[in-house]
Amino acid sequence: MTEKQVMEFIGNAGGLGIVPGLESIRELCRRLGDPQKGLKFVHIAGTNGKGSVSAYLSSVLQCAGYRVGRYISPVMFEYREKIQVNGRMISKSALCRGMERIRDVCGEMVSEGMPHPTPFEMETALGFLYFREKNCSLVVLETGMGGLLDATNLIEDTVEAVITSVSMDHMNFLGNTLREIAVQKAGVIKPGCAVVSALQKPEAAEVIRERAEELGCPLTVSDPGRLAEVRYGLESQRFDYGGRRKIEISLAGKYQVENAALAVDALDVLGERGFPVTEEQLRRGLKETRWPGRFTVIRKRPLFIVDGAHNEDAAKRLAESITFYFTNRKIIYIMGVLKDKEYEKIIALTHAYADHIITVAAPGNPRAMPAYDLAREVAKVHEKVTAADSLEEAVEMSLLLAGSEDVIIAFGSLSYLGKLMEIADESFGKVDKRHGG
Repeated sequence: MTEKQVMEFIGNAGGLGIVPGLESIRELCRRLGDPQKGLKFVHIAGTNGKGSVSAYLSSVLQCAGYRVGRYISPVMFEYREKIQVNGRMISKSALCRGMERIRDVCGEMVSEGMPHPTPFEMETALGFLYFREKNCSLVVLETGMGGLLDATNLIEDTVEAVITSVSMDHMNFLGNTLREIAVQKAGVIKPGCAVVSALQKPEAAEVIRERAEELGCPLTVSDPGRLAEVRYGLESQRFDYGGRRKIEISLAGKYQVENAALAVDALDVLGERGFPVTEEQLRRGLKETRWPGRFTVIRKRPLFIVDGAHNEDAAKRLAESITFYFTNRKIIYIMGVLKDKEYEKIIALTHAYADHIITVAAPGNPRAMPAYDLAREVAKVHEKVTAADSLEEAVEMSLLLAGSEDVIIAFGSLSYLGKLMEIADESFGKVDKRHGG
């Protein structure tokens, strides 16, 4: 298969529907030789913060000399980002070779009357194949949506289950109450594994504690109350946590300090489970962590930030960062969301901080809310709103509206932010003279 054929195959499979449960991924992996067996995993579930915590853990473990596999979803710039080893994407040849093998197995399954595996199931199987081929010491594995019935939950050798902040999201699949959603997320907890959880709301905390006790798993709860001497910033942030002083991270956003603290707790527990890191490796790995699209500054004059705030909880965290960093600053939004998300709540939580809101639709994404529909919703609560016909128009419009001391924040679905960042990068040269760099 060529890379183009791979993408066409994945695209076609996306239209074949979803059969809930693990039967399909289990059969697919069985026919591939169960590549997940023999690998050790840190399994990460949660509503928000999965990607950031995964990035911190992978960076530190790599600094410590481990061969680290990483499986992420969604991606921002390149399809192959989904599957990485020590920060390097799966090669094009390995992608094509592995997916060709998977295509043949899928064909066998369909010919025998079984459902065709979904794109996520095929990608998960490909990840297992690649991580085994590369002989990874440890795989940092993010769930796609839930946990209990997520394709990644096929794994058996979970060293540690990490559960980030749990909130309302994907209700049509996961449940309509926080407890129901927490049951899905806590499904990644396996008998005897270590469990590290963010500080949760009571309903979610109870579910996680009950599941851990039931399966004989020691539970560590990360406590933001142990944070001290926090120095927030857009380029660097410092904090004390537990007995450690002046830990430094490079990711911006007020919430990133809590994500980093959760990662520190997870790393300490991993050390007890046979994957130790030195203090120097921990500090260097945290500082060197990069995770684009999470309150990421891509330009300083005007200040241009992108953030993947795509649900209610993430919108709350974005609003918190805006009020913390940008009091009394003129702010222009570029907003794009998926129509199956809680866009009314996202708008309600964020609109008051913007002087002008530009709406966009993620190109090529059938789940994207049309820019004009989103603008109509925003107009119910905000008088200055404009629908852009393209991402290029949205970036150009934002740069025309913003003075050199103003702030542009593009947020919402990650499915469009990667492309928008590329467009913005191309556009900056055109305004350098006007804004003085």
